[in-house]
Amino acid sequence: MIFAANFKTNHTRATTKAYIEALNEKLFTKRVQDSVYIFPPSTALDHYKGNFTLGVQNAYMTRNGAYTGEIGLEQLEEFSIKTILVGHSERREILGEKQEFITEKFSYFKEHGFEIIYCIGEPLEIREQGDEAVIEYLLAQFEGIDTSYEKLIVAYEPIWAIGTGRSATTEEIENTHAALKKTIQKPLLYGGSVKPENIKEITNIRGVDGVLVGSASLDVESFSKMVLI
Repeated sequence: MIFAANFKTNHTRATTKAYIEALNEKLFTKRVQDSVYIFPPSTALDHYKGNFTLGVQNAYMTRNGAYTGEIGLEQLEEFSIKTILVGHSERREILGEKQEFITEKFSYFKEHGFEIIYCIGEPLEIREQGDEAVIEYLLAQFEGIDTSYEKLIVAYEPIWAIGTGRSATTEEIENTHAALKKTIQKPLLYGGSVKPENIKEITNIRGVDGVLVGSASLDVESFSKMVLI
């Protein structure tokens, strides 16, 4: 099972350091077969050590250069980071990243051997149209994406469930994951209001290979409780 924590625009370098120190103490009892990923904000990246993979939430398709506000391979190499989130709905919806741009980003980091957690999800108006509409919408987000890439992990996050406190139902998650796995044979995470109260139910769903956790991962006690279920 994969447990990934996406801090988004939360935590500082100091609080991330304290978080990871506390998490490392708890991960001694983690199941050997489980994997943990931490995605802090870029300003909190550092040389952290532990039984987890440190990743970056976003980066630009360059080694370095004149790209104000962005980070590239040069900055990631300083911390030996080789894992990245691509296609998160907040970057699609809020920051306007189109599929063409996301495809370019995916291809660039694939070429550089990164492990990629590729995010897909649908808005509420699509979900309300039924399963068929949802799957059509989700599969369109793989346009231009090499789904055979060996270091690909997919994260399904219904947009209407992110940070709202409302998770998809067990039936919705199971049906969506089953349909996706017919086309995409890669580890498939679920994200969207995952928390200690529902983690066991979600990870017991057939076709769920792990979770991508947002707000509930910000507190180390909350996240470690999910990892150690």
